[in-house]
Amino acid sequence: MFIQTEPTPNPETLKFLPGRDIAPDTPREFATPEEAENSKLARDLFKVEGVIRVFAGADFVSVTKAEGVEWIHIRPAVLGAIADALEADVPLFEEATSDGHAVYEGEAQGIVKEIIDVIDTRVRPAVANDGGDITFQSYDEQSGVVHLHMRGACAGCPASTMTLKHGIENLLKHYVPEVTAVEAVL
Repeated sequence: MFIQTEPTPNPETLKFLPGRDIAPDTPREFATPEEAENSKLARDLFKVEGVIRVFAGADFVSVTKAEGVEWIHIRPAVLGAIADALEADVPLFEEATSDGHAVYEGEAQGIVKEIIDVIDTRVRPAVANDGGDITFQSYDEQSGVVHLHMRGACAGCPASTMTLKHGIENLLKHYVPEVTAVEAVL
């Protein structure tokens, strides 16, 4: 199995493209080995010494390594873990759970729908190219602040704050005037 590897803006994260669907409907992030219990792919990747985060996008896997660990030392093991998980005759993930977002009503419901639409159509495809994902977390109707969750290569990326404040915040303010600011949540 040939798996293409691409760098990301985050020097600690590489993007692996196996040429097939990974998580086409629901991207998934695993920040700890404990969170990986429902995923063969993530469990296998966390067994590689130095792997500290796994993100499964539609057709890629982003893997983040610990600082001080060199890709040259762990990349072959990461490639092997991905290939083995994809070639095994078992699901990569168990069923996804509810997203747990708050329920919005009235005007806020329309604003949140617009925010999510802008994120899904204009932001997520762009950051997926860099091995990451950004998802809507919440909207504060009183202050106009949108909270977003940065995942994959975006989590911990040195450029993420600039992307969030100068890129995404400006984009959301343009398309959804009720938005006053954007903040990242962990």
